[in-house]
Amino acid sequence: MFKQRSTTGRTAALSRLIGMVLLVAVIMSALVMPAAAAGTTLGAAAAGSGRYFGTAISTSHLSDTTYTTIAAREFNMATPENEMKPDATEPTEGSFTFSAGDQVYNWATSHGMRVRGHTLVWHSQLPSWMQNLSGSAATLAGMEEHINGVMAHYKGKLAYWDVVNEALNEDGTRRADVWQNNIGNSYIDQAFQTARAADPSAKLCYNDYNLENWSYAKTQGAYNMVKDLKSRGIPIDCVGFQTHFTGGSSLPSSFQTTLANFAALGVDVALTEVDVTNADPTQYAGLTQACMNVSRCVGITVWGVRDSDSWRASENPLLFDGSGNKKAAYTSVLNALNSVSGTPVPTNTNTPVSATPTRTNTPTGPTVTPIPGTISINAGGAATGSFAADEFFSGGTTFTNTATIDMSQITSNPPPAAIFNSERYGAMTYTIPNLSGAQTVTLYFAETFLTGAGQRLFNVTINGTTVLSSFDIFAAAGGQNKAIARTFSTTASGGQVVIQFITGTENPKINGITVVAGGSGPTNTPAAPTVTPTRTATPTNTPVGPSATPTATSVGPTATPGSGACSPVTSTVTAPFTFDGAGTFCWQIATIPSYANNWNVASLTINGVNYTGVYVAAANLPAKINGFYYISYTGNFAWSHFEAK
Repeated sequence: MFKQRSTTGRTAALSRLIGMVLLVAVIMSALVMPAAAAGTTLGAAAAGSGRYFGTAISTSHLSDTTYTTIAAREFNMATPENEMKPDATEPTEGSFTFSAGDQVYNWATSHGMRVRGHTLVWHSQLPSWMQNLSGSAATLAGMEEHINGVMAHYKGKLAYWDVVNEALNEDGTRRADVWQNNIGNSYIDQAFQTARAADPSAKLCYNDYNLENWSYAKTQGAYNMVKDLKSRGIPIDCVGFQTHFTGGSSLPSSFQTTLANFAALGVDVALTEVDVTNADPTQYAGLTQACMNVSRCVGITVWGVRDSDSWRASENPLLFDGSGNKKAAYTSVLNALNSVSGTPVPTNTNTPVSATPTRTNTPTGPTVTPIPGTISINAGGAATGSFAADEFFSGGTTFTNTATIDMSQITSNPPPAAIFNSERYGAMTYTIPNLSGAQTVTLYFAETFLTGAGQRLFNVTINGTTVLSSFDIFAAAGGQNKAIARTFSTTASGGQVVIQFITGTENPKINGITVVAGGSGPTNTPAAPTVTPTRTATPTNTPVGPSATPTATSVGPTATPGSGACSPVTSTVTAPFTFDGAGTFCWQIATIPSYANNWNVASLTINGVNYTGVYVAAANLPAKINGFYYISYTGNFAWSHFEAK
């Protein structure tokens, strides 16, 4: 009988052969095909490694189709440029407005982007009610109310929040602002704890500038602060490095080390406000690669879409030109995002170091190459002559004019005339970092907008000490479109000189600033006395706290106040305390809390400073001269209260 041959062995052999062929095919396919298709946009390329690539979005540009087309195509994270800052979200205490922030959020999310909240607790762009908070309990309550109110509105919607922004000085110590001064060191703890309770789903970040160089004192201060917060269980999830390599700065070689060392503390890191002078492709590639090489670097945000949208437009610092064309830096960034090469830098286990820092930029963070002995700033404008483009500022708005400026009152070391055709105005602060020892500060002004004396009165402080009180540019210069300078001597405090412009009857304004190590300022030729000059004497200012004592340099006409009789008051005098007619006299009093201009005052001068029509309070008084206030007046007026010395 014929026996059928078994096929089991042959079938098994064939199966093994087919399997081997398939395996070889898979291996060959893996060898010839990339792991993933390269991203063709910034957002897509970043997403290939689980990161984001974002931009700052401003409502002022959302009607610009070129702007929105680029933003929607290229980015997958949006940061509201100004629309979620304290002055925008709670302009009046307890009254919140979210229309602008919602406009950014709705546009971004409708185009598939996530949103980073910016910012809750900051020293700048504060509404007046926040600036005027006093006492620990009231200030803490105001801070917590603001955090809770804003985060409740966006609860569950935002990926990240910059909870605390720019809390450190350049030497790594705490910045003296309303939060630090009134609450103390615990305010950062309380801000993060309040934020975590308000929205447990959002990642909570500390954000600052000038943190990129590992050896820089501010970087070390931030590192130690984050390390301390983590060790005590304070809920901080991430650190934002603003990464502004503008104003003459450049990418430090230690940036990747810095990112890796912060990440080793157990926080995510991100590049949050990137721009680079002239959009240098090498620096853009370098900062991108630094992030790609640190596994906890979650993403990069550039601070604007096109060069024309940048806060430093004159430096062309972004990835698209003003017409929306891709620049060489765009390609360098895209290639770096698609490379996903390298390994994270090992954590530096050495003790954090302090080093003599390179001069760095403020308010948003590059490391700046020093200009030996001199810093000159064209406020609100581009670089011109020896003056750099506007930098080191927080707050304020820019304005330009085409007026012809009379510079005859500045007779030596005059600045370029062009600086008087641009200005920064509003409540603002210039923080000039990395200074030491004696400094000479010169402020340049010209009134190009208002047409009479008494219309713009404001105060200026240097390192916390008032140097200009109820300052009137028009009156001091003797008219419109006339340039003047005011020069003060100070000593750097905490490695910096802080110049604050405080609103009075109208927004303060400034055209230019120079800070010279030691040195001297320009010489002023007094204007013809067609109006009463604001400052006609040289009071010596009393220092506030640990700050150095700026001394006003006399410019323009001078006079000796107090030529009349002096009768020191020895007891409190209450309103109505009236004076009729005209006269000059002096009192040795501790304070002048208030003055009501309702008695037909024709003129009022205190220690050579014009206070006509100005509400007088202790905060805006000039320094005493020989322990006295010398008061000159015409007309009839009343003070509401005196307190004896």
